[in-house]
Amino acid sequence: MKSATIQLETLTCPSCMQKIEGALKSLDGIDKDTMKVLFNSSKVKVNFDEEKLSIDEIESAITKLGYEVIKTKVKQELIKRINLLKKNAKVNF
Repeated sequence: MKSATIQLETLTCPSCMQKIEGALKSLDGIDKDTMKVLFNSSKVKVNFDEEKLSIDEIESAITKLGYEVIKTKVKQELIKRINLLKKNAKVNF
């Protein structure tokens, strides 16, 4: 899983938020329970399975609705990072 924060152009009404939520929840690979569209800050916070869905596909779903994506930050889920660090760690006694 990856986590993304997507900065959008200013959202002007709550129905904008609902349209984006509906479009993203229909995508296979989105964690529907943790996805949030933040009206006041015009941001989307979403966790997604990068094996099923790319960030480009998420951005495309938003832009197809007529909303401009200004900036996107993607982070690997913390648990995966910790496991990767453990796997690569060398312990000498």
